Amino acid sequence: MTTAIREIELPTPGIEQLRSDAVGEGFGFVETLIEECCTGANRYDRPGETLLGCFDGDVLVAVGGLNIDPFANDPDVGRVRRVYVRPAWRNRGIGRAMVAALVEIARGHFRRVRLRAENADAGRLYERMGFEPTTDPDATHAMNLVNEG
Repeated sequence: MTTAIREIELPTPGIEQLRSDAVGEGFGFVETLIEECCTGANRYDRPGETLLGCFDGDVLVAVGGLNIDPFANDPDVGRVRRVYVRPAWRNRGIGRAMVAALVEIARGHFRRVRLRAENADAGRLYERMGFEPTTDPDATHAMNLVNEG
């Protein structure tokens, strides 16, 4: 099975099934993603921002975004957001690949990225990828992308 990660715009075919899976698991953030894109509240279109989808053939199996962090009050801080992998495609490295792609894009635009892990499994994945836990009230994990010295 071959998967491909590429930039997407919403609506995109398959987003409703992905939304349904997320809601069924109690994750409302995919609905928020869709709503914000539809209303224009977040279009992932400012410098450094992107919305990625992972496809297995033509089936959308994962999504993830990168924004200027709306909580940081600093345009040099990005935020990995709304990362979700459908259950049937988990444990295949798709989440890791999605986050790695977002971090690679962030390297060209931001000095630091932050995120909020929705559960302990996600937190462990982020930590294995080099994110560090933070006590910041607006993020659970952060990663410096450039040396600060």
